[in-house]
Amino acid sequence: MSNLQGQFLVASPHLGDGNFYRSVVLIIKHDDEGAFGLVLNRPTRNTVGDVWRMVTEKELDCDRPIYLGGPVQGPLVCLHRMKSCAESEVLPGVYFAADKNDLEKIVSQRTKPFRLFMGYAGWAGGQLEGEMKVGGWLAMPADKKLVFDDREDLWEQVVGTIGQEIIAPAIKTKHVPQDPSLN
Repeated sequence: MSNLQGQFLVASPHLGDGNFYRSVVLIIKHDDEGAFGLVLNRPTRNTVGDVWRMVTEKELDCDRPIYLGGPVQGPLVCLHRMKSCAESEVLPGVYFAADKNDLEKIVSQRTKPFRLFMGYAGWAGGQLEGEMKVGGWLAMPADKKLVFDDREDLWEQVVGTIGQEIIAPAIKTKHVPQDPSLN
């Protein structure tokens, strides 16, 4: 299987793990040892400011939500657009950071988009490939605009895009309506 870094994984109805029901995961790293990703559509009720105060004991005026990145506990991590604070580039123009000093720079600025996550999604070597083989996940190249989009219908939007890519060539039509019931 090809490297899935920078891809969206979309949970299919065949995935039996309730932790990922209707989730969209951005794969941060994927190699022979396994995969690491962040669930993009699980905002929590906690704000960046609230969590930042608990973690650093410093005040921060930021009411953006913290996201639940997955069922595995881990340090605070961030997806962002600040190249100077990048530990790695996930896809062109989207960076990953976990270093406390970098996180402080990212959450303190107001001009570039970011998402702060608690937890992550992780798979052992071959585990994700096995889940994909039985239809648990669908994959597509990530769109950096959607990575930072706060839409509640992210799963539906990405599934629709995947459907368009699969269905349109198969039925050899010039246009597939967004809502098939309108056909």
